[in-house]
Amino acid sequence: MPDFLRQPWPWWVAGPLVGLVPAALLLLGNRLFGMSSNLRHACAALVPGRVEFFRYDWRREGGWNLAFALGTLLGGALGGVLLASPEPVAIAARTRADLEALGVRAFDGLVPGDVFAWSALGTLRGFVCLVVGGLLVGFGTAWAGGCTSGHGLTGVGDLQPASFLALAAFFAGGIAATWLLLPLVFGS
Repeated sequence: MPDFLRQPWPWWVAGPLVGLVPAALLLLGNRLFGMSSNLRHACAALVPGRVEFFRYDWRREGGWNLAFALGTLLGGALGGVLLASPEPVAIAARTRADLEALGVRAFDGLVPGDVFAWSALGTLRGFVCLVVGGLLVGFGTAWAGGCTSGHGLTGVGDLQPASFLALAAFFAGGIAATWLLLPLVFGS
């Protein structure tokens, strides 16, 4: 595998590539993009006609999006195997010190293993982070009418006011979680 694929790509390569996604979707006539809508499409494909919310032509409305989600999973798996780096994820020294002050010590993988691991589910902090946090993300995504990728890439690119509002709320929620919830959950 070429070494340049194993390195982080500079912003001036990765940014325009990400920016081309909504432009390509608009040119192809698709205005919606995001990962969160795939749950609805998958449910419509697996249990057609049982629930009114899932009674629609998922192939026409979301077939391409499901293919994109499957490609994302496949690409992530291939990248994780073929392009895996033995180096831990680089984080700022100040961030590492702040996390260590909260009791997070395992920095050898993509995410802290002492928080995001199966064994962490048995702890209150792990349960809150993984289960309660996951439910809140799912609820917020449904309430906002989409996820960060959908609102941030295509909604803002399409100048939709609701997406600007949702994106501002995502950032505010992230800041509040960092400064208020993490210390509360981690007991500092």
